[in-house]
This record gives sequence, C-alpha cells and structure tokens, in this order.
Amino acid sequence: MDFRLPMRLTAFAAALMFWMAGPAIAQAPKPQAQQPGVVKSNHGAWSIVCDKPAGAAEEQCALMQNVIADDRPEVGLSVVILKTADRKAKILRVLAPLGVLLPNGLGLNIDGKDIGRAYFVRCFSDGCYAEVVLEDVLLKTLRAGKQATFIVFQSPEEGIGIPVDLSGFGEGYDALP
Repeated sequence: MDFRLPMRLTAFAAALMFWMAGPAIAQAPKPQAQQPGVVKSNHGAWSIVCDKPAGAAEEQCALMQNVIADDRPEVGLSVVILKTADRKAKILRVLAPLGVLLPNGLGLNIDGKDIGRAYFVRCFSDGCYAEVVLEDVLLKTLRAGKQATFIVFQSPEEGIGIPVDLSGFGEGYDALP
C-alpha cells in the first residue's frame, strides 16, 4: 500500500485542517485546553472535537488523538482524522514537532506491518504536517488494528516510533459527523 497519496482539498477544508490540528507537541500533549473546539465524545483513545470556524456555515468535527513517544517525552504527535466539508474525501493528518528530518517523511506501521510513508507537506511555527487521503484500504487496516506506530526521523538512521492506540478508532470514525 502506498501511504504517500496526494491530497486534494478545497481551500476551506485545508484551512480547517490546520485549525483543527491544534498546536505542535514538542513536549507532552496538554489537556484539551490547547485544542480548539469542544470535545463532543470520547471513543477509546480517540476524541471527537468540534467547533464552528469563523465564516463556516456548519460546525466542523475531527477525530483526534495526541500521543508522545514512550522513550522520548519531548517528541509527540497530533493525529487527526477529518472528513472534508464536501464529504468527498477523508483525510489523515499528522502534526509532528519542528526538528524532524523532512526528507524521510513519516512512517506508519500497524500491528507490526509496514504500511509506508507520507511526506511532510508543510511546516509552520507549531510543527510540520504530513497528510494523506484516507483510502478505504488504510481505513480498514486502522479499524482492524490494535496499535499504530508513527515513525519520525531525527537523522537518516534514527527513527523514533510513537505508538498510537487504535482502540475506539472504528467507533469514533463512525460517530464522526
């Protein structure tokens, strides 16, 4: 499976995703106070966070989880699942801290199986974003999985695996408006 899929978004959906992803987690994630919006529900390790961005006609929601590396508490990620405003695409976006090696991209492993890599598409003051269209095959793999490991690199040889608990992912995804 190619984890490096192109992303096609409307300008509004792209802006919403930057807004929904919240601040970078160069340190351990903070409680929900850093995330814009309101936590509407919790599903295992995942939360549905909703808000109405300025100029939006409707409330927008995302399935989110903030995680840190087991052995590197200063390295963390925000993982966001979002349906575009037109409901034509599902997006997986990951916010990594500044300082990651960009050319190596973001690796993904689910239950010991290498899924592939996504390239970082942009960095801002809050971190660097990798994103892919969440195709059905990847969605099914995430639903069936127990644990995902996202891998960021600080050097070509040094990958840092950051575990993401997939408990509640399917339920949370199904509840995502």
